[in-house]
Amino acid sequence: MDQRTVLIVSDDADFSSAITGRWQAERHRPAFTLMTGDLCRGLDPETHDAAVVGPLRRSRLAGALKALEPAGKPVLLICQESRTPRVVRESHPRVMVLRQYDGWLEALVLVLTEALRRCEAQERTQRAEKTHAELQQHAALGGFILEMRHSLNNALTSVLGNSELLLSESGLPEGVRSQLETIRNMSLRMHEVLQRFSSLEKELKVVERQAEREGKNTRAAKTGG
Repeated sequence: MDQRTVLIVSDDADFSSAITGRWQAERHRPAFTLMTGDLCRGLDPETHDAAVVGPLRRSRLAGALKALEPAGKPVLLICQESRTPRVVRESHPRVMVLRQYDGWLEALVLVLTEALRRCEAQERTQRAEKTHAELQQHAALGGFILEMRHSLNNALTSVLGNSELLLSESGLPEGVRSQLETIRNMSLRMHEVLQRFSSLEKELKVVERQAEREGKNTRAAKTGG
């Protein structure tokens, strides 16, 4: 998993130090960004993958949770008061709440690790869906070209044949002959391009198989997430 970024929002420096210090023992450590409660306004959602909200002044808690909400990222609130979880869930149902009891750091690591894993799985799913859609578009375009290949070949054969027939006649003005030669030469070039389409069908089969694999991966990622 690529390194993720966890935003810690707290007015207590010891709280942030406790989290970052505890995570040093983990094999996969996220990067941490520290922020006080009065700096959350106008927060860029791309700067973090998950957020931990710790001790804040009562007047700042609601503002911090509101600022984090539009990002749609996992938010874990660590609280001490017993009434806080109920109040927060009523106004911010997506926020996860953890009481700051003995061993809360261990619980925080477990919850955040799972939240970050789900973020990774969701991003893989989105990338797979995008790739699958692009492959389907390419396959559809290639199929259309293959369907039109025979019609284009027939029209091109007619243009090429008639240009050769006219060029075989004597007494053509030099300007007309030059234009006919241009038509014939361009027709030959188009013929070469169409010949390359002969291998397109094999390539399309490869693309279709890849699209099928991407589709299976997408479904598997959704099931696993």
